[in-house]
Amino acid sequence: MRVSPLGWLATWYFFYFAFVGAFAPYFTLYLQDIGFSAWEIGVMMSVPQVMRLLAPNLWGWLADHLGRRVAVVRLAAFFSLIGFAGFFFTREYTAMLAAMALVWFFWSAALPLVEAMTLDQLAGQTERYGSIRLWGSIGFIVSVMVIGAMLDHVPISALLWACIAILASVLASALTLPETKVGAGGTAPPLGDLLKRPEVLALLAACFFMSIAHGPLYVFYSIHLVNHGYDKLAVGLFWSLGVLAEIAVFIAMPRLMRWTSLRGILLASFTLAVLRFLLIGWAADSPVILLFAQLLHGATFGAFHAGTVAVLARWFAPQQQARMQGLYGSLSFGAGGMIGGLLSGEAWGSLGAGMTYTLAALFAACGWVLIWRWLPVTLSHYRPVR
Repeated sequence: MRVSPLGWLATWYFFYFAFVGAFAPYFTLYLQDIGFSAWEIGVMMSVPQVMRLLAPNLWGWLADHLGRRVAVVRLAAFFSLIGFAGFFFTREYTAMLAAMALVWFFWSAALPLVEAMTLDQLAGQTERYGSIRLWGSIGFIVSVMVIGAMLDHVPISALLWACIAILASVLASALTLPETKVGAGGTAPPLGDLLKRPEVLALLAACFFMSIAHGPLYVFYSIHLVNHGYDKLAVGLFWSLGVLAEIAVFIAMPRLMRWTSLRGILLASFTLAVLRFLLIGWAADSPVILLFAQLLHGATFGAFHAGTVAVLARWFAPQQQARMQGLYGSLSFGAGGMIGGLLSGEAWGSLGAGMTYTLAALFAACGWVLIWRWLPVTLSHYRPVR
C-alpha cells in the first residue's frame, strides 16, 4: 500500500513527540534521582531551550538556501541519537550539560523544517494542519503512558534505554520523508519588512511570554505531582490527559476557525493559561481540580500552537516558512523556554511551587495583553500572494 507524503509526515510526528513524551515528564526525575539540585535541574533543562533559541534559525536558513529540508531533518535525527548515547557514560554534571547541548542542537533543527514541509503539502489548507500534527500528540501519549507504567517497576535509569530506542525510530522515520521543493521568488514583501510590523512583533512577543509561562510545567510538573503523593503511573496519566485534550483541539480546529477568528482563539488560549497555572500551583492536592487543569492543555498549547502556525502561514509566503517557523521556535520555545526554565529553577527553591506557578500565570497574562492590543480581528489584511 502506497503511503502519502502526509502519511509519512504523520509517522515522523508520532515518533518525534514520542521522544518528547519520554524525555519531558521523566528526565527531571532521573536528574533528581542521581542527586542534582532544583537549580541544577533548572539549568540542565534550560539547555534544550538555549539550543532551540540558536539552532532553528541556522538550520532553517540552511535548508531554505539549499532547498534540502529533508536532508537536514535526517542529519538532525542521526546526530541527536549519537549525542544522547553520551548519557550512558557519565553522571558528571558538566559532561551531561555538554551531551544535552549536542542532542538539542541537532534535535531543534527538525521540527520547524517539518512544520514548513507540512504546510507545503497542505497547499494553503492550514485548517487541516491539526489532523496531521495530532499524530505527534498520539505518540506522546503512547510514550508517556508506557514509560510511566514501566518506571513504577524498573529503575529510573531504564529511561535512557527507552529514549535511545525512540530516537532510533525517529531516524528510521526521517529516512522515509519525501523531499519537497522550496518555493522561490513570488510577490511577498521582504521578510525583514514583515518582521517590523507591530502585529508580527506582538505575536512573537506573546509566544515568548507563553513559553516562559510553561517553564514550571515542563521542568517541575512531574516533581510537583510526586511531591503531592502521586505515583509515576499517575504522572503519566496526567500528562496524557493534557495531550488528549490537545488532540481534541487539533481535530476541532477547522470548525473553530470557521466559528471564530484566530485572534479570538489566541485570546482564549492565554486566558485559560492564567487559570490553568493558578490551579496547578495552588490546588494540586485535589485530583479533580488537577484533572481539569490538565484538560486546559488543549487550549494553552493545542489551540495556541495551531492558531499561531495558521497566522504565520497567512502572513508569510511558502519560501519564508522554514525561516519563520524557525524564528517562532527560537523566540518562543527557545528563548521563552530557556528563561522559563531558569526562572522556575530559581523560584522553585526560594518561593515554592504555588508562587512559581503564580508567576507563570502572570507571564500568560502579559501575552494576553499583547494579543488583545495589537492583533487585528481578521488577520487577513496582508496575506501574501502565493
